[in-house]
Amino acid sequence: MTAVDRRRWLASAGAVVLTTGQARAAEARVYDYLFLDFDTPPGTPPARAYADHVRATGLDKAGGVALGLFTPQIGWHARQAALLVGWTPGAAGRDAAMAALARAPGVRTAERQRLQATARPSAVDRPKPGGIYVHRWFAIATASLGEFIELSTTGWRDFEARFDTNIFGLFTAEQSAEDKAAGQTRLLLLTRYRDHGVWEESRNPTTDAMAAFQRRQRITRDTWNASTLLTPL
Repeated sequence: MTAVDRRRWLASAGAVVLTTGQARAAEARVYDYLFLDFDTPPGTPPARAYADHVRATGLDKAGGVALGLFTPQIGWHARQAALLVGWTPGAAGRDAAMAALARAPGVRTAERQRLQATARPSAVDRPKPGGIYVHRWFAIATASLGEFIELSTTGWRDFEARFDTNIFGLFTAEQSAEDKAAGQTRLLLLTRYRDHGVWEESRNPTTDAMAAFQRRQRITRDTWNASTLLTPL
């Protein structure tokens, strides 16, 4: 997979919910998304060893909590994964901890995205077990950010009431030099569905939710997604 592909699919993989650092996470509204490519022998489950490593790291001492390790279902190579970490704003140990996680045994490459929560998640939200998690990235004009968030939250009301689904979070990514030059902002939408059947069913264009999402699509420059699984420890 090329570097461009990884940026476009920087959102897909299933999740290992970790339980340490709950008190610290109650304050967290900033996040890190670490996209991982493992260097492992064929036939091995690379995310399993990495999950054990994250669990033993003690992120809570640095001011963070690991919210999920996302492993691929549709959209990534089997050797890839992504880690979502929530942080207490201003946590002094954030950069050192993320650098250590990026250099963990078995990691070939790691790409870090610094994220900021918008309307969701709240500081105490956790990914729910079961189902699939769809990671969808958007690129929009920065000037349209407020409208994009408003259309999203408007659509969620009908969307979650009608389908077996839950919006875990909508995050803005820290702008790269390329983003700034293009006047754009990237967002990550993380949604849980009961299964792929519900994912397909939820695209029904006659719903109030889809009407809002179609208006949102008109201010979207680019978008890409993939599905993932939540694998409990």
